[in-house]
Amino acid sequence: MTDVETLSYEEARAAREDVVRRLEDGGTTLDEALALWERGDALHRRCDALLAAAEARVAETRPAGDERDV
Repeated sequence: MTDVETLSYEEARAAREDVVRRLEDGGTTLDEALALWERGDALHRRCDALLAAAEARVAETRPAGDERDV
């Protein structure tokens, strides 16, 4: 498996969608489902971190006093 921390946002999102699909199929053992859940959680955290970093970059480019939501 690919290290989650090296994935781009698009790769992490696609991998998370695959995890969700596999969990929804229900064809996994309990141990497999737990491992998938843990990977899905790590992928979710990766996506959140990348989005937060992108929002911070956008905020840095705004003129002073521009308080609109990203």
